[in-house]
Amino acid sequence: MALRLIFLPVLIFCLRRGVRLPGGLASLIFPPMAIRKIARMGHPVLKGVAKPVPDPTAPQVKALVRDMIETMIDANGAGLAAPQIYEPWRIVVFQAPPERAPEEIGEEEAFDHTAPLTVLINPEIEMLTEEREKGWEGCLSVPGLRGAVPRYTALRYRGVSLAGEPIERVARGFHARVVQHECDHLDGILYPQRMDDLGELIFETEARAWAAAHRPETEDGTEEEKADA
Repeated sequence: MALRLIFLPVLIFCLRRGVRLPGGLASLIFPPMAIRKIARMGHPVLKGVAKPVPDPTAPQVKALVRDMIETMIDANGAGLAAPQIYEPWRIVVFQAPPERAPEEIGEEEAFDHTAPLTVLINPEIEMLTEEREKGWEGCLSVPGLRGAVPRYTALRYRGVSLAGEPIERVARGFHARVVQHECDHLDGILYPQRMDDLGELIFETEARAWAAAHRPETEDGTEEEKADA
């Protein structure tokens, strides 16, 4: 079992790049994984409160997490919660890669804007500030749409790893946003329910048109140009 945990990053690397492990190595290290169907908004599984996981180290939990990771990577998501693949358990997987971190952040805060691929079982969140900031979010369970969602800018989260070891981190920025988004799924909440202005819920295909229409104007009445982020 320890060998499987050691080789998990190798398998993720190969999945992302479409690389096949030689000589059936993947099947020796891991049982076959599956890309699961993702539940969409309206399905009852997304409205319920997920159940705590009694034994995070159980083989069934490891098999479920492997499916979650493969499904998330296949869908190009930043995170996935177990209820999104019809499993009502308090498990989330997420990643906050450095390339999505805000620009010009200080060295002191840089560490907690990003996170490696993380498996978090039975998570708990403690908000560290009352400050909230709007940011655009999408969701694999709400395909084709994006919305501007206010989220707390700093938090501490705790949980348990697949090895049964405690995890505790402080998160800010995009990292904190991803954690809040995924943990909301465990309580039956989708991001549109967190929005304070449904006029900012748009189709992804109309994002450029929406941005152009809401671009700030300069003092002389001309539109201010902004680089794509």
